[in-house]
Amino acid sequence: MKLSKAQYDEIAQFLGHVQPTRQSLRKLKEKFPSQSQSTLLSIFSQEYQKQIKRTHAKHHTAEAVETYYQRYLNGVMKNAAAPVLLELANEVDFAPSLMARIVLERFLQEREQAIPSKTLINSMLRDPSQIPDGVLANQVYQCTVNDCCYGPLVDCIKHAIGHEHEVLLREMLLEKNLSFIAVEGHIIHWIESKASFGDESSHQAYLQDQFWSYWNRFGPGLVIYWYGFIEELDCHRERGILLKDCFPTDIVTLRHSMAQR
Repeated sequence: MKLSKAQYDEIAQFLGHVQPTRQSLRKLKEKFPSQSQSTLLSIFSQEYQKQIKRTHAKHHTAEAVETYYQRYLNGVMKNAAAPVLLELANEVDFAPSLMARIVLERFLQEREQAIPSKTLINSMLRDPSQIPDGVLANQVYQCTVNDCCYGPLVDCIKHAIGHEHEVLLREMLLEKNLSFIAVEGHIIHWIESKASFGDESSHQAYLQDQFWSYWNRFGPGLVIYWYGFIEELDCHRERGILLKDCFPTDIVTLRHSMAQR
């Protein structure tokens, strides 16, 4: 689904005034019923990630970390079964999984008298049963299962969705036995699959890190944003990069063109 810049800005503005919860996602769908749910979900996730990146530093100062850790300890002392970390994350408008990481790292640092490795932290976040404290393990689990934009569960889902669309694209190409094609009058030498919505920031990053490199090596190509994109971003066609939100149906193959001659 293609959106105009104005349509996208309206959605982003709405998301700037709500918390990143499943309830907010339902409100988003109610506010924009004509838009694809998968497109809204992708925008919802990307806008929240931008917000987290903007505020990430303030949550990792020594003062903030100590405050969060002490509030966690005080909270579970009063009621170990209450979702202390989850509620704390929501209160300070931070991703639950990232809050769990902060407190887990601080807990291990105090217990082991050393800074824990990222490998250990990631392993415990993926499998909280490894955490040597039952209460904290439960708190971390609550955070990961209730985080709709960050954490190991979300990472697994994103990886699976991305792989699914790559397989789908590969099957389409194999079924049609395609190597070089023409789409809307443009020769295509490569296709990149993106299981996300193409907004300005992500598209510019992809252009710099991937697409122009492909163009330099292989020539003109096609990017498929399966969950849509801002239509004004499709501005490099004459230079050799096309954007689509689905596999094109109006393709012309080299073999077909030669047969017509």
